[in-house]
Amino acid sequence: MDPLLLSRVQFAANISFHILFPAITISLGWVLLYFKLRYNRTNDHAWMQAYFTWVKVFALSFALGVVSGVTMSFQFGTNWPGYMETVGNIAGPLLAYEVLTAFFLEAVFLGIMLFGFRRVSNRVHTLATALVATGTTFSAFWILALNSWMQTPAGFEMRDGVAHALDWWAVIFNPSFPYRLVHMLLASGLTAAFLIAGLSALRYLLGDRSESMWKTLRTGVALGAILIPIQIFVGDQHGLNTLEHQPAKIAAMEANWETGPNRPLVLFAWPDEAARENRFEIAIPDLASLILRHSAAGVVPGLNQFEGEHPPVAPVFFAFRIMVGIGVLMLVVSWTAAWYLFRRNRLPRPVAYALVPMAVSGWVAVLAGWYTTEIGRQPWLVHGVLKTEQAVGPVTGGQVAFTLAGYLALYAVLLIVYIGVLIYLAVKAAREGERQPDPVVQDRALDQPMRAGE
Repeated sequence: MDPLLLSRVQFAANISFHILFPAITISLGWVLLYFKLRYNRTNDHAWMQAYFTWVKVFALSFALGVVSGVTMSFQFGTNWPGYMETVGNIAGPLLAYEVLTAFFLEAVFLGIMLFGFRRVSNRVHTLATALVATGTTFSAFWILALNSWMQTPAGFEMRDGVAHALDWWAVIFNPSFPYRLVHMLLASGLTAAFLIAGLSALRYLLGDRSESMWKTLRTGVALGAILIPIQIFVGDQHGLNTLEHQPAKIAAMEANWETGPNRPLVLFAWPDEAARENRFEIAIPDLASLILRHSAAGVVPGLNQFEGEHPPVAPVFFAFRIMVGIGVLMLVVSWTAAWYLFRRNRLPRPVAYALVPMAVSGWVAVLAGWYTTEIGRQPWLVHGVLKTEQAVGPVTGGQVAFTLAGYLALYAVLLIVYIGVLIYLAVKAAREGERQPDPVVQDRALDQPMRAGE
């Protein structure tokens, strides 16, 4: 058993599980703040019912995100010691900034957010919600800064095989950082939007016509309909940035073998790396040059230019198409639902049925995009600095296989439980409908006033 391959699979499994939860919490925190602000403005208890339903999802996702993140840090030491030995002077401080500025902020105020309603003043509870949302975004900022630096390293020099920072501004705001950060924040917004819309549509199909259901449904659909065209534009700009700094990755995403002008856009193919050609190819002439260079005569890099130094083609090619395909589906479904909800003030059952499976579309798109990015960086762990094979530790294949099996079994159980809890919360809310416990009545026995001064 190859320890390098197994270590890569193990880390991929770990990060695939972990990323599911930050993808929700980064934006769900802001959605909860929106629910809270609407309640403060209108005193409509349906907004607080929406808040209490979704704050449970936030808490569960936050807990699983923290636990799964800890196991990744262990793997840096056990499976990838060469990573920290070579670039620890860069990675260590960035990870520490994430803990100091984001995790502590979330951990301190999450308790007030979860249990403080009517135990503290309404203003403090709202502030706690805002600070938790800010903490999730800070966390994304630092993690994306590190990941972007691994893709497009800058602001450092190598001394005796070890990276040392020369300019922290250049390290953090490296060439691809702004694109990756905005792309990820929008992806998180879409993940939360379609999860909220999908589970609200499930409540609708189960007969729930409560105000809180309509409010969460409209919020999810509107958020998805607004964000997806912005994401398509940002994704295009991100692609142009990748073309400039990581042309081999773009060549793999397009399954383009020859460098040159008038390159076609490959819609479908089966890339054959041994033969260095595509099988069963369906392509549109000149379109890749038009998209990437804005000219049919624009030169697009081909994989043969990077022979032996380009990523595995098939995984990157298919992952990219899954991400783009889901993006198009998001656009169609969210705009159709928005048209019926906001122009016709109703939701046809076929549209509701379409929204339910789209609840997981954000996660699938995030995973596909993550695979495109991370597999597309290969064979480099830090582009141009450290190859993946140079960072692997002296563990045996059997040791990695044993722990990998344990991780996969644990993740499968946790994922089934997590999805089961989400469905349970949606079904419970649907059954209770308008009879959901009113947060004001529920907490009436408490001494603390709902708002300062009351």
